[in-house]
Amino acid sequence: MEYIYAALLLHKAGKKVDEDGLKRVIEAAGIAPDLSKIKSLTAALSEINIDEVLKQATTAPVAAVPAQTQAPAQPAAAPAEKPKEEKKEEKEEALTGLSALFG
Repeated sequence: MEYIYAALLLHKAGKKVDEDGLKRVIEAAGIAPDLSKIKSLTAALSEINIDEVLKQATTAPVAAVPAQTQAPAQPAAAPAEKPKEEKKEEKEEALTGLSALFG
């Protein structure tokens, strides 16, 4: 992940995203650079327009995330009520069964 961050940092700074730049950023972060990862990343990024990818990422629907975090709060209250109802039903069934035995 640090290699992607390094590439984004170089891009944001207006620098060329190349092997030498990535290596320098990684070393500046105090990480030993893996040259094979750097080479594969630069090869993959050479065919990608980073600005377009970032625009697409920022226009992705984000409203779904808050809806998911709020949804579990409501069902949490419902299961707390259900066991009480089930217990009442079980008691009623048990009492009905006992009354059938003793008339």
